[in-house]
Amino acid sequence: MSTYSRKSSTPDSNMRAACSTETSMKKTPMLEISRATELPESTLCVACSADGRFLGLGHSRGFSVWCASSLLCAAEWLQDGLEMTSIQITRMAEKAYLLGTVDDMGVARVFAYHCESIHLLSVINTMENINKRSICLTFELSEGGHYGAASISCNSDVWLEVYHFPSDAWLKELEMEPSQNQDPDSSADVEVKWSPLAAVIKIQPPKNPAGTELDGPLQVLPKNDFLTHCLALDKDMGSSQWDEQPFDKEAGKINESLRLCSHHFLLPCGQFPGDSHAKDQPALPVSVCVWWSSSHNLFHHLLRKAPKNKTDVEPMLDVLWPNAKEILCSAVSRCTRFIALGLDDALVCVWDRQSGSPLSVVPVSATDSAFSRMQFVDVRPESADDSQTAATVCLSVLCKSGTVHAVTSGRGAPSCTAQLNERPKDSGDIPTVIAPVPFLQSMTLVVQRNGKMFLQDVLNKTKVCFLNPPKTFQISTPCSPVYALNTKLQTLVIQGEQESSCSAGRQSQLFSFTFGEHGIMEQYIISHPDSQRQNTLEEACNIYLLQRALSVDERSKAIAHTWKQLQDTAELEQQRHS
Repeated sequence: MSTYSRKSSTPDSNMRAACSTETSMKKTPMLEISRATELPESTLCVACSADGRFLGLGHSRGFSVWCASSLLCAAEWLQDGLEMTSIQITRMAEKAYLLGTVDDMGVARVFAYHCESIHLLSVINTMENINKRSICLTFELSEGGHYGAASISCNSDVWLEVYHFPSDAWLKELEMEPSQNQDPDSSADVEVKWSPLAAVIKIQPPKNPAGTELDGPLQVLPKNDFLTHCLALDKDMGSSQWDEQPFDKEAGKINESLRLCSHHFLLPCGQFPGDSHAKDQPALPVSVCVWWSSSHNLFHHLLRKAPKNKTDVEPMLDVLWPNAKEILCSAVSRCTRFIALGLDDALVCVWDRQSGSPLSVVPVSATDSAFSRMQFVDVRPESADDSQTAATVCLSVLCKSGTVHAVTSGRGAPSCTAQLNERPKDSGDIPTVIAPVPFLQSMTLVVQRNGKMFLQDVLNKTKVCFLNPPKTFQISTPCSPVYALNTKLQTLVIQGEQESSCSAGRQSQLFSFTFGEHGIMEQYIISHPDSQRQNTLEEACNIYLLQRALSVDERSKAIAHTWKQLQDTAELEQQRHS
């Protein structure tokens, strides 16, 4: 394979490609770093609080909290033998922040940062029995710190646990707990009993009901058993192909053959189930949506109060959204009204929680490569009626081949797709990060395997500017870069290091790029990216009726097309049986 690679890439072609890249970069403006600072040893992850005040950095021996504006360490929690591989930070109160971490042994913890001190509040998966060691695969805090969700594996079983955090009790305990009760040598609280968190839901992969295996997707089941039919279309969770260990020790990563889950916390939205109980707390999640690998279905579970019986956490399914194809990736808009699903056969389905129905199903011309991830992109038209643009969304979709597509859709308007780049011929040009920039209109941050970074306008398909690290420096691990976007300060922080040819000791640094300092960014800056007003019932009804009226022609064509497909399928089935 190496011989073929050398033959297919001649020196002349490499030189032409390099010259073309240099010419492109010369035409596109360059954004230099605004500041840099040294990072702790083996920094593996970074996160920024939504208010833009603090950064959380996970590294060897623990983690630290930094001031985002000065890039100075404010506090740290250290323990020998640990490496924090995942971190998240969210503001719980004016002077209190929650942090969720996962270490290299798969242990998840919840911390509080308060009055320049860090307190360990809870360990999510304590190892009570060495023969039943649970591993946390992912851990996420809801914004505001009211809930947490952990994907847990144990003895080839995988499930999702959702926890309710006693935020009010923790705040009172933090106010009463003096900082001198903390052992400075171990960064651990001494004889402090914090209020326990409560498991609200334990969500396990759905299994096919007994006796409902289908010979084909068109087998007829009882009309009133919709749930059974939807579950029967999925692969049986009891199949031996899933009986694998969750963690591949030799490879040092999660076993990809496991049936894993993806989830999103959802805020109140119109008349969606559970919203009637959340009028006084619009920022509090009301439900969690979940999908499992190899599944066609998106499940919704309401976040009810914790059950009195700890064993009674098996959830009742509240809403099920079936899809025609297997789900490969998903994304949720900032207001959580829209849920986008990337399906097999290059289909993008956008569900509207306000109407409880698909906003659109858009085919993308990427049939040669499956979707790998997708993101919503903020698009704010300068002059448009809010009632007509309320259901218009824009997505950036990355394929495994490295191609990126922009998808724009909405009721009453034709859906459109655009390919933002050519299929990379060089593996170094494959994007590893495509992240929306919330404070820049229609903008995404792109990081490639070769370490190049740039901002791209998804509507105009143009590179707005390149992000340039200092000379003799490069981005650390560009295949999985350590970075965070600060919406309030309108900055990007990303880990970099000296090139190997320049120094024997490659001390990593944190580079900060400030977008507001560059004149070309002024036209893209969004003044208030967090303003999300909830519509009243009357407004929601008017918007829905207007959207229905605008989409009559589109829906009529879709219905006619569906009936034609059903007729063709029925004829094929009759021919097969005869």
